[in-house]
Amino acid sequence: MKLTVKRIRQGKNSTLSEVYLDGKFLCYGLEDLVREVKIKGATAIPAGVYPLRLNTYGAMNARYKRRFPEMHRGMIEICDIPNFTYVYIHIGNNFGDTAGCLLVGDSYAKDDDGDYILLKSAKAYKRLYALLVDVVGEGEVAIH
Repeated sequence: MKLTVKRIRQGKNSTLSEVYLDGKFLCYGLEDLVREVKIKGATAIPAGVYPLRLNTYGAMNARYKRRFPEMHRGMIEICDIPNFTYVYIHIGNNFGDTAGCLLVGDSYAKDDDGDYILLKSAKAYKRLYALLVDVVGEGEVAIH
């Protein structure tokens, strides 16, 4: 299983991407701005190929377990990123929600400040999560 994040547009403080699962378009993604020098919680994930794992501890995991008790078994974490920790795929709408992670949504728009925003994020997240949760340890994400 391979998740591919293909960056397609750059906003003022945001990076919009298309997310594919085994070559099939699944949803849109949103990250912080791509930067040469990392700013904690405000920098896009460096291009590369990284393993995925389930993270079953922490505050975000506890929130998602309460919000989605029927399906949640841990946060999908993008691992082994140099100088990055606790990078998750999660719900959110704008670069202020990313905290250095990858947000997902079914559609997007551009706000008045020149940044991209995601729409229907929870819907896209639930669909992606259902497809990944059983095979997450066998998969990887390619970001470019």
